[in-house]
Amino acid sequence: MLGKIQQIIILPQYYCIVSQHNTSLSLKDYNTFGIDTQAKKLILLIDLTQLREISNLQDCLIIGGGSNILLTQDIEQTVIVNQTKGIRTLNENEDTIELAVASGENWHEFVMHCIANEYGGIENMSLIPGSVGAAPMQNIGAYGREVKDVLTYVKAIDIRTLEEVVFSNAECQFGYRESIFKKSAIGKYFICEVGFKLTKQYHKLNTSYGDIEKWLQERCFSSPTLRDVSNAVIAIRKSKLPDPAELGNSGSFFKNPIIDKAHFEKLKEQYPEIKSYPIDETSVKVPAGWLIESMGWKGKKVGNTGSHAKQALVLVNYGGANGQEVYALAKAIQQSVKETYQIHLDMEVNVI
Repeated sequence: MLGKIQQIIILPQYYCIVSQHNTSLSLKDYNTFGIDTQAKKLILLIDLTQLREISNLQDCLIIGGGSNILLTQDIEQTVIVNQTKGIRTLNENEDTIELAVASGENWHEFVMHCIANEYGGIENMSLIPGSVGAAPMQNIGAYGREVKDVLTYVKAIDIRTLEEVVFSNAECQFGYRESIFKKSAIGKYFICEVGFKLTKQYHKLNTSYGDIEKWLQERCFSSPTLRDVSNAVIAIRKSKLPDPAELGNSGSFFKNPIIDKAHFEKLKEQYPEIKSYPIDETSVKVPAGWLIESMGWKGKKVGNTGSHAKQALVLVNYGGANGQEVYALAKAIQQSVKETYQIHLDMEVNVI
């Protein structure tokens, strides 16, 4: 899996894999796009205490589940793959529970843990790929829920000083698929733990999205449970989105753009079929998938990559694509949408 390896150095709590002489280590298994870029040194971190033993932490590339990155080149830096685990209870009463979750935990597995224990608040975010540590970075969300709705704090390590810093929900500066960790704090912290406050009873289920409501109604769920909502989301996502294990992708590649109403009204006159969702009195959100599909990209294959046939917003690796191919496709899509609608599509994926 990792190519030619000279040695695996097993230190007390983490594995350090060093390539043989001038050969390198493939990162194909550590990014959901399945891009076969190379690294000269790879550390699989399973205990945070060992961060202090890693020299030049500031120069390392830190990744989690690899679900929100596009690797476009070989990596000269040391690559740290966060594989820390652990879920513990901080506070609990009859109505709510507060959990502390290690950043290396798989997000969907954490959601399933909560469903099994009847903890409510994140069921709409079932099957989102990636790690718990990436959740606050992106302020992940789906079907009317965002991680900011249940997050209480983010514990991080300053990679310059190795001091521990705790960010409150407000200090994370959450926005639509945004946080301080993608803006002023980008690259400055190693997120090591995330706190969540979830319900134990009197759950406030959000089934308002049409697809969820339809799925539940077809199965006669008049009083759906947390698991029913989760199953609905999982079924819907599987019907629309490719499994990264079968077809390399990072989920939604672009953010849904938010534009001012005046701009939208002009577009509506020219393109009556254009879709939108209200944000506030002065702005609307336009579905990026609709914009991309309207330009003819949906299902279109370009070399070894393309826009997925069931969801234009998802760019895929059909096998053997490199990061530059995917990036070139993304830029071409951006340009066509910009030229036609005067709307810039921001990439949700981090390009490295």
